[in-house]
Amino acid sequence: MKAKSNPARRWIHAAMTLLLAGQACTVSLFNPPSSPATGTPPPAAPTLTPYPAAQTNFVVTIPEPLQPGESLVLTALDEVTGLALNAVNYPLSPRDATTYSGAIPVPVNSVLKYRYARMLGNTIVPEETSHGEPIRYRIHSAVSSAEVQDIVAVWSDRTAARPTGSILGQVFNSDTNAPIPNILVVAGGIQFVTDSQGRFELTGLPVGVHQLAAYSMDGYYLPFQQGARVEEGKSTIVDLRVKPAPLVSVTFNVSVPEDTVPGVPVRIAGNILQFGNTFADLQGGMNVAADRMPVMALQPDGRYSYTIGLPVGAYIEYKYSLGDGYWNAEHDSQGGWVARKFVVPAQDAVIEDQVQTWLASNESGPILFEVNIPSVTPAADIIYMQFSTFGWTEPIPMWPLGVVDGYTRWAYQLYSPLNFFGSFSYRYCRNGQCGSADDNQTVGPNPAGRQTSTSVLGQDLVDTVGSWKWYENPETLPLVGATISPRAAGFVAGVEYQPTYRPNFSYFNWQTFANTKAIGSNFAVLTPSWTVSSVSPLQFAPQPGQDPLWIDTAIMVSQARNNGLNVSIFPTPRFPPSTDNTVSAADQFWKNAPRDAAWWQGWFTHYRAFLVNYADLAAQSGAQSIILGGEWVTPALPGGLLSDGTPSNVPADAEAQWRGIIAEARNHFKGQVLWALPYEQSSITSPVNFLRDVDGIYLLWSVPIAASASAAKTDYINEAGRLLDNEIAPLITLLGNKPVVIAASYPAAAGAAGGCVANGAGGCLDFDALSRPNADIPTATLSLQTQADIYEALLTAINTRPWISGFVSRGYYMPVALQDKSTSTNGKPAANVLWYWYPRLLGTVQ
Repeated sequence: MKAKSNPARRWIHAAMTLLLAGQACTVSLFNPPSSPATGTPPPAAPTLTPYPAAQTNFVVTIPEPLQPGESLVLTALDEVTGLALNAVNYPLSPRDATTYSGAIPVPVNSVLKYRYARMLGNTIVPEETSHGEPIRYRIHSAVSSAEVQDIVAVWSDRTAARPTGSILGQVFNSDTNAPIPNILVVAGGIQFVTDSQGRFELTGLPVGVHQLAAYSMDGYYLPFQQGARVEEGKSTIVDLRVKPAPLVSVTFNVSVPEDTVPGVPVRIAGNILQFGNTFADLQGGMNVAADRMPVMALQPDGRYSYTIGLPVGAYIEYKYSLGDGYWNAEHDSQGGWVARKFVVPAQDAVIEDQVQTWLASNESGPILFEVNIPSVTPAADIIYMQFSTFGWTEPIPMWPLGVVDGYTRWAYQLYSPLNFFGSFSYRYCRNGQCGSADDNQTVGPNPAGRQTSTSVLGQDLVDTVGSWKWYENPETLPLVGATISPRAAGFVAGVEYQPTYRPNFSYFNWQTFANTKAIGSNFAVLTPSWTVSSVSPLQFAPQPGQDPLWIDTAIMVSQARNNGLNVSIFPTPRFPPSTDNTVSAADQFWKNAPRDAAWWQGWFTHYRAFLVNYADLAAQSGAQSIILGGEWVTPALPGGLLSDGTPSNVPADAEAQWRGIIAEARNHFKGQVLWALPYEQSSITSPVNFLRDVDGIYLLWSVPIAASASAAKTDYINEAGRLLDNEIAPLITLLGNKPVVIAASYPAAAGAAGGCVANGAGGCLDFDALSRPNADIPTATLSLQTQADIYEALLTAINTRPWISGFVSRGYYMPVALQDKSTSTNGKPAANVLWYWYPRLLGTVQ
């Protein structure tokens, strides 16, 4: 039991740190574990002078000889500024036609992130994996002088068929032997984030010896690396053991230039999770998100200060910024990027720093942007700016000025990098959701934007946002009173959140859960995801930036619980986007899958690991229930069919597979286990035998409740009641009267009640195609009234059927309120319907 407790305590402390870093709330959500004793000496300042260098010889084998005029380089990467933005190339020399080497001084105890590239003049051709995916970086931990052997699989402009194999294994705590989640494992540039059992799989590696590295993204475990030999068509099994590091207190004090706008937030950008690194490829080649960077406290003497617990021995790269790692980050006196580095010492430390300048050039003055926003903007919203010089980059939060000249005004002063002459684009959006919650003048994922130019003199630009897209003139609809019968204890009145994820969502989670509680809800249904990045061979694993990391989901559970909500975790696969908006991404995945015996075996293995991961997280974080299944697994059920009715060729032992998965989930999680069963009118199918193994049914309900476009709300009520009585009640009786929760999903679009939102070509849209951040589909007609009427009808029908154990609204978009066509109720009249019904069903309002 003790072996399992330490990882839990470590991620609890990490969660507290990340919450404070992002300033999502003003109080800690966790009680941090007691830190190991670090002795009594007074705080010391770690040296920031260059560390002794370990002469590292990199030897790389490339797939084919270089062409005349080509050269080979090792590219050292800067993940704080951005992998695409501040790289340094080191030329390599040939040993033979396909082997190159180079000696590079790497500071002792540092971690180098790098990759290889071919160069022809100024053209850079980066390496790729054998799966054709870009290589983010390889990792080398420089403990001492060493030789590193690497193999390039293929270049991005060429194809190459070469023999490959795999490395599989687990990562364990070397002190406790407990498996560790959230460790980044890298070999050959292929990356994998470990699950709750510490598992990783690196596939498609060229045959030969690779450097295998395990890297803790929060620094809580020391880096580990070793060589691993890959053989053709085989899997090399390697278990890694990493050493946990004790924490010490590190205080950062910094003095800022005199031209800094007084009182503005100064942040720390760095290479670990606690300093905003997402370990993901964000917009514009960036990796650090401003919303996840810690904000320093302004001191009476004008300096800024921030104290944090950091792991001893962790290699830290950081910089100070008024934005993120790129925009408004500090520069040296020559305008160059600043990269501060140190290794966390074994005792508490105080670091004294000074920012020389925020400017990258004296030839371009700072630009002050001020914007007046519409009066209908929700008071809790934060206004963001997004800039584009070489493509749109990550949004930056602006600074509130209050009411100026009758308008609510926000401002942001841009200092750097403006070391160029010419124009660039910018735009405003709400809550960092540029592309979804835009200024109506600059709508969509890639608009031209507003234009401005650099100048030698400083500038002050004042803009006005006339209206926000999807929030032009927020509608409110009258509520109709009803006689509502309070339910018995245990009734679920919940909200399920849309599975779409971006790292900057985390800043708005607390407000989301507070809003969920404010409408009277008692349950939050989280939908954390893993990504299917390849159908065949099947690759199904967490992808930073697109799926929440283990720590992100753990924080969300804690935030929801601290807002007085029960929590259910509904693991949700994220499939490659569908190329047809009438077909769901899941349906297209199943159609493209080979579905032969070997593929099915891999699918069940991956899906089992997926569910066990979240069963472990639910157990450690205190969630009340976990939901298995969903519409996406229908082809994998006994007798499974594809969406067109053809057999899925599911194995004959599917029943046993599912019973085993449910049993294993129960072995890892002792709370309620529910099954998400999709309901299609008159064709509901039930694999009754294994459904008897779960505690209840989470019925996914999006069926038509209107026979015609002229149907009224009373018609909706009658049809919903008929379906419940004639189709759902018999099923529940057959299953032994298990609890059933109706989980409804309907878009705010004309035709939703009839089950068909027109696609303009005679077909019906998949409802998820209307979700943000997808682009708008003009053929669908916005109808907030339709969505509100559907919810009222369903709740009215449920009100007179006491055998129904709950109701959940699905598809809530967490970061921002929008009156769009999606299934989300955030900011829509349908949310007011829930606000009226939920507390009365729960008996908290009479």
